[in-house]
Amino acid sequence: MRLRLSGVLHHFAPALQLPPTRCCACVRAQGRVLFLTICAAGIGGTFQFGYNLSIINAPTMYIQQFINATWKARTGEPLPDHLVLLVWSLIVSLYSLGGLLGALLAGPLAIMLGRKKSLLVNNIFVLAAVLLFGFSRKAGSFEMILLGRLLIGVSAGVSMNIQPMYLGESAPKKFRGAVAMTSSIFTALGIMMGQAAGLSEILGSPETWPLLLSSCLVPGVLQLASLPLLPESPRYLLIDCGDTEACLAALQRLRGSRDVAAELEELTEEQAACRGCRAQRPWELFRDPALRRQVMSLLVLGSAMELCGNDSVYAYASSVFREAGVPEEKVQYATIGTGSCELFTAVVSCIVIERVGRRVLLMGGYFLMACWGSIFTVALCLQNSFPWMPYVAVSCIFAFILSFGIGPAGVTGILATELFDQTARPAAYMICGTLLWAMLFLVGFGFPFIMEGLSCFLFVPFLIICVCGAVYTACFLPETKGKTFLEISEELHRLNFPTRAQKPRWKGPEVIEATEL
Repeated sequence: MRLRLSGVLHHFAPALQLPPTRCCACVRAQGRVLFLTICAAGIGGTFQFGYNLSIINAPTMYIQQFINATWKARTGEPLPDHLVLLVWSLIVSLYSLGGLLGALLAGPLAIMLGRKKSLLVNNIFVLAAVLLFGFSRKAGSFEMILLGRLLIGVSAGVSMNIQPMYLGESAPKKFRGAVAMTSSIFTALGIMMGQAAGLSEILGSPETWPLLLSSCLVPGVLQLASLPLLPESPRYLLIDCGDTEACLAALQRLRGSRDVAAELEELTEEQAACRGCRAQRPWELFRDPALRRQVMSLLVLGSAMELCGNDSVYAYASSVFREAGVPEEKVQYATIGTGSCELFTAVVSCIVIERVGRRVLLMGGYFLMACWGSIFTVALCLQNSFPWMPYVAVSCIFAFILSFGIGPAGVTGILATELFDQTARPAAYMICGTLLWAMLFLVGFGFPFIMEGLSCFLFVPFLIICVCGAVYTACFLPETKGKTFLEISEELHRLNFPTRAQKPRWKGPEVIEATEL
């Protein structure tokens, strides 16, 4: 088997060698191609998710007025207030429903079309949604907004799953965590840009709200113009397609044509580990004892990220800012500050993740969130007793968001890439995406009732979730920093079967045809 692997590498030896005089230029080329790949995937990926999540807040009043005016033009009578609120709630919640459908669609797309082509095809949903948003007011149809929100949600669900998969498989081992963390950077950047675009001075006015909803066309066009020029995931090309030459070409572009013999050998060994395996279905992951710890970690930490209260902090921020004395016309600018905090910590986390590791960031993030959430609860209870308490609550909001951004926001998205092998990874992302969107819908639907029922103690359930997330990470999540996918799989195999004699799991470097879904 080793002789066969050596023969494969010997066949490609001329292409794997690099003249010494080109070393510096190749390092620069590697950084440039990898950076462009990150930007092209991110601008039409998780950036779109964050952007479309936040832009819907600014035109709330104008869209409700449009719904009422449209109904009155059709029937001659205004729509009752509770029905206007119902239609508006559907407009907001259909984004989560579309995301759920997109998450279920992402796995089959990633296998049938590949990672890069799936991101490109995904922009069909964006273009359709833009047309619906742009002509909704002229057509006098709020139903077009409903359908547009559903389609843009499908696009977000697909891109949120495939982008980290694509980048995690394309990055070199020593930068894999940092590259995968860029997904959270683009999410935070999208949230902040959406908040900025929704300002009344830009597109958040009664005349321009259709343009605000349609502005998601810009990142979609940027991705369509740039991503076709960049390479496909080398792992997909070799393990799923069995195309060694295409894999080699992609590696050389991503690594700057340096000597890629060692990495090609690693990929060939991983290919051999998947010999005779097809891509697993989501339900098969739950039945496989070799994936028990991986699936449990995905479910627990994925749920913790959505139930930790960060989205609720965003929802509660405006009222806290008003209580602190921020003028009504300035609240929108203070809200942009919350998005800037998450962006800042996402960048910091991306820089330090390969130094401190995944577990430290997750544990530290959840622990700090529990601390700041506790102080925030005390501040809410005493805000009428001391005049300075609202300012403490404002500080806690920013500190809570900073803590979320430095750990859970980015590290959780890496889990499906690093904890699962090539055959299980698409199904793992389907589970992760389904969980994320379902939890997002439940939190958005249930938070008003939590506010009404628990009053100033509304953050107590979220504090419990944060503590559970920190404890689970400390006790059950293995560190993956600096390890190859093969080494991670071997370690998890030992953890799942601690009492068994350790035997080689991988049979040898034999080429498989595909991992069909």
